[in-house]
Amino acid sequence: MRELAGLKVADELAEFVEARLLPGLDIAPDAFWEKSAEIFHRFVPENRNLLQKREALQSKIDDWHRANPAPIDAEQYRSFLTELGYLVPEPDAFSVNPQNVDPELAQIAGPQLVVPVLNARFLLNAANARWGSLYDALYGTDAIPGQPAKGGYDEERGAQVIDWGRQFLDRAVPLDGQIWRNWDGTEPRLKGDAKVVGRSGENWLIRHNGLHIEIVIDPDHPVGKTDKAGVADIILESALSTICDFEDSVAAVDAEDKVLGYSNWLGLMKGDLAETFMKGGEEMTRTLNPDREYVDLEGKPFVLPGRSLLLARNVGHLMTTPAVVLPDGGEAPEGILDAIMTATIALHDLRRSGGLKNSRAGSIYLVKPKMHGPEECAFTNDLFDAVEDMLGLDRNTIKVGVMDEERRTSANLAACIHAVKDRIMFINTGFLDRTGDEIHTSMRGGAMLRKGAMKETLWIAAYEDRNVQIGLACGLSGKAQIGKGMWAMPDRMADMLSEKIGHPMSGANTAWVPSPTAATLHATHYHLVDVFERQGERSKEGIAPLSDLLAIPLADGVNWPAEDVRAELENNAQGILGYVVRWIDQGVGCSKVPNIDDIGLMEDRATLRISSQHIANWLEHGVVSPQQVDEVLVKMAEKVDMQNAGDPAYRPMASDPEGSMAFQAARALIFEGAEQPSGYTEPLLHAFRQKVKAGG
Repeated sequence: MRELAGLKVADELAEFVEARLLPGLDIAPDAFWEKSAEIFHRFVPENRNLLQKREALQSKIDDWHRANPAPIDAEQYRSFLTELGYLVPEPDAFSVNPQNVDPELAQIAGPQLVVPVLNARFLLNAANARWGSLYDALYGTDAIPGQPAKGGYDEERGAQVIDWGRQFLDRAVPLDGQIWRNWDGTEPRLKGDAKVVGRSGENWLIRHNGLHIEIVIDPDHPVGKTDKAGVADIILESALSTICDFEDSVAAVDAEDKVLGYSNWLGLMKGDLAETFMKGGEEMTRTLNPDREYVDLEGKPFVLPGRSLLLARNVGHLMTTPAVVLPDGGEAPEGILDAIMTATIALHDLRRSGGLKNSRAGSIYLVKPKMHGPEECAFTNDLFDAVEDMLGLDRNTIKVGVMDEERRTSANLAACIHAVKDRIMFINTGFLDRTGDEIHTSMRGGAMLRKGAMKETLWIAAYEDRNVQIGLACGLSGKAQIGKGMWAMPDRMADMLSEKIGHPMSGANTAWVPSPTAATLHATHYHLVDVFERQGERSKEGIAPLSDLLAIPLADGVNWPAEDVRAELENNAQGILGYVVRWIDQGVGCSKVPNIDDIGLMEDRATLRISSQHIANWLEHGVVSPQQVDEVLVKMAEKVDMQNAGDPAYRPMASDPEGSMAFQAARALIFEGAEQPSGYTEPLLHAFRQKVKAGG
C-alpha cells in the first residue's frame, strides 16, 4: 500500500492512476489523490449514516410484522410506513431536465446490453453489437424451427432465414405495391414512415422508428446469388447502448480485480481496447469497430456510429473495497471510488476531438444500482457534483441511471427521480433484485409464495406499470430512457421473440438482452412497435395504486404438498450452487448456468439474491427445516458437479462439502440470509472469494 494524501492506496491502483489514467489529462497524481481524499472525507460519514438508516428501518419493520401477524391490514401497514419515514410525500409535478443526452438514450428506442467489465473480449463484442446480421441471428438459433445441417452452408436453412427476413421487412418497412420477396433491387419505394436515407456501395440504408436497416446487396455471395435482388444479408442497428458492469455481473473483490475493470473501461474510453485470443486454432485480435460510412441519395457522405453508446454501472452504497483504506483504518466505500475512477477515465472520451468517440453530446454515463429511496439518490447527486468539481466539469456532465430495483425506491419513485432530475438519463426495473428486496423487507411478515407464483402477484404488475407511468409523468419521454429487465434465457430466442415485444409495448424505450445475437433479434420489436407513440398513449393513464405495490406476496393459509416444497427447495438450491461455485472458485460473476432442468440461464447476483432470500424466508417460518435444506444442498451439489464435469477448472463440491468454499458460501447465503443487509449477497461472496484468492 502507498500513503497518498492520507489514504492508503493499493500499489496496483496507485500505479494504474499514475502510469495509465492521468497521462493526457493534465492532472497531477498528487492533486488527484488530494481531491479524492477530500471527497472521501466529505461523503464517507453520510454513506455510513445512510446504511445505518437502512438497518434501522428494517429493524422497525421486522418488529411491526412480529406485532402484526398476517393477514395484514393494508391501511394500517401503509400508515406505519408513512409514520416511519419509509414512505415520503410525493413531490409537486415536475419535468426532468437533463441536457446533452445522446440520442441513443433520449430519442431512439432499442435494445441495451449488459456486459461484465472484467472480460475485454465480451466488452468488445458488446460495444460492436451496435450493428448485427439478422441472417446470422436467425440461422444459428431457435428463432426459426429446426437446426442447420452440419458441414457448410445449409441452403434449406438459408431459405427459411431469407423467408423470415422478408416477412419481417414486409411488416416493419413495407414496400409500396409489392412484397419484399419480389423486390428487384432498385431503390425501394416504401410505405409509411420508413425512408431510404443512403447507400454503402450497392447496399440500401433505411431509417425507421429512429433505427437503421441496411439491405446488403452482393450477387456473388452464397446467399445473394440465390436471391432475385442479390440480397446477401439484412443488417439491423441493434444494441444502441451497453452497460459496462462493475456490479452484479462481476466478481471484483480486491484491488487487482478493480484495476482490471478500470483498465478495460479506460481502453473503451480511449478507443484502444484490444483483445487477442485463439479461435478455431487461429490467433485473432478484436478491437472496436469504426463508424459506418454512407452517402445520402444526393451523394453527400455521412457517418453513423459503429459502436454502442457505453455506460458504466458503478457499485451501490453498501460495499467497501480494500483497494483504498481511509485514515480511520476502514475500507473506502467502493461506490465512491467507482464514481471518482469511472468519471475520470471518461474524461479521455470527452477531451478527444476525433477517433472513436463514445458520447457525441459530451456526457459521462454512470448507472447507480441498489439505492434505497430519495435520500440515497440525493446523496449520489451530491457525490457526482463533487466529482464534477474535482475534474473541472460543468454541472450535470455526469448523467445517472437510476435502477428502480429496491422497494423503498419503487415506492417513492417520483421523489427519487426528482432528486436527480437534472442529470437523470434512465430508470430501469430489475424484477429479481426487486423481488429479493420484497422478500427481505417483509421477511418476518410470513412465508412467501413460491417464486413462480410471485410473477403473477399484484405488486409485480403495479411495479412494472408504475415504473413507466411515473417516468412518463416526470417527463422522461424524449429526454431519458425508461427501461425493462433482462431476458435470462440466451438459448431460447424463439420464446424471446414471442414474449419480449411486451417491453416496447409497455412503453419502455429500452430493455436488456444477454447477447449481441439477442440484441439483433430484439431490435425487430422496435420496428414493429412505435415506442414513443405507445408512451403518448400510456401518458394518459393514471398511475397504478401504491396500495397494489405494497401488497406483500405472502402465502396466507397455503399448505403446500411435501413434493411442492421439495421441488421449490431443490430448484432454488441448485440455482444458488450453480452460480456460487463459479463465483467463488473461478471469479466468474455472470455466466450461462444450467438450471435444474439443464436449461442455460444467465445468472448474476440478482438471481442469487432472490433464491437465497426465498429459502431463508421459508426457514424463518418453518416451511422447511435446516436438516431439509442441508440434505437438498448436498443432493444439488452432486447435480451441479455433474453439470460441470467437462470443465477442467471446476472444483467438485459434493465429495467434500465441508472443505468446499463454494458450498460453504452457498450455505451461508441461506442460513445467514435473513440477517444480511437488505438481503444482499455481496458481503458473503466477497469474504469467501477473498479466502479462495488468498489460498484459504
